Amino acid sequence: MKVCGFTIVRNGIKYGYPVVESIKSVLPLCDHFVVAVGDSDDDTLQLIKSIDPSKIEVVETVWDQSLRQGGRVLAVETNKAFDAIGSEFDWCFYIQADEVVHENDFPAIREAMLKWINNPEVEGLLFKYYHFWGTFDYIGVNRQWYRQEIRIVRNNKRIRSFRDAQGFRKDDRKLKVKQIDAHIYHYGWVRPPAVMVAKQRNFASLYLTEEGLKKEEVDLAKFSYNEVDAVKHFEGTHPQCMQSLIDKLSWKVDVNENEINMKFKDRLLYAFEKTFGYRLFEYKNFTKI
Repeated sequence: MKVCGFTIVRNGIKYGYPVVESIKSVLPLCDHFVVAVGDSDDDTLQLIKSIDPSKIEVVETVWDQSLRQGGRVLAVETNKAFDAIGSEFDWCFYIQADEVVHENDFPAIREAMLKWINNPEVEGLLFKYYHFWGTFDYIGVNRQWYRQEIRIVRNNKRIRSFRDAQGFRKDDRKLKVKQIDAHIYHYGWVRPPAVMVAKQRNFASLYLTEEGLKKEEVDLAKFSYNEVDAVKHFEGTHPQCMQSLIDKLSWKVDVNENEINMKFKDRLLYAFEKTFGYRLFEYKNFTKI
């Protein structure tokens, strides 16, 4: 079994992405790793090249800023990285630049890849998620956070990154996947507040026209970690590669996990989910088999 990881990044330093930790967290599971590095305003390219030149292949790209509808440019860039993976690899492990894998989950991930490698009906492997909010102590638990997503796919180039690169499809249909007992640790919302504002503005530029950006500018400038729908305290451990970032945390976030700020409809749906353990009307871009 041969495994190749892949990811995309642009201005990773400027916008505070833990991209080094992200890549390093997956490298032990991979024989090779492809990084599509977009045209950046910082030293992201040099940073990626310094991680592990013997194992990491860098593909330099230019992002098409005209592909703003639904964040399409993110999927286009993801496909560039995926297409650079050679035919000798069986599985392809996708990780976004603010996602990290815990070393405790390595055995379950390896076991799943080996178990299903000779079953072509299984087109991908589905991970559970922890979405961290504000600091490393809280995770988001309301309905805005997706609970699971595909992060390992067959090395079949008919598989394409979907919409804004959150998931994948094959020939424009949902992939058939197996759920595995492993988590993706998503740290996209753990940055210094000022960096978070800059990141939000940049991210909005991937979706909105210049006119739309001007309309959203006031709301983007108002970003605050204290404005949250629902969180709970994280009781687990973090991946070892994140420890240095955890030790460097230099901002304070004051959130109340007992406070729920939702519209009435969302509050009812959230209460149902907490009571019965089932999320009504959940969007699922995959088919479990």
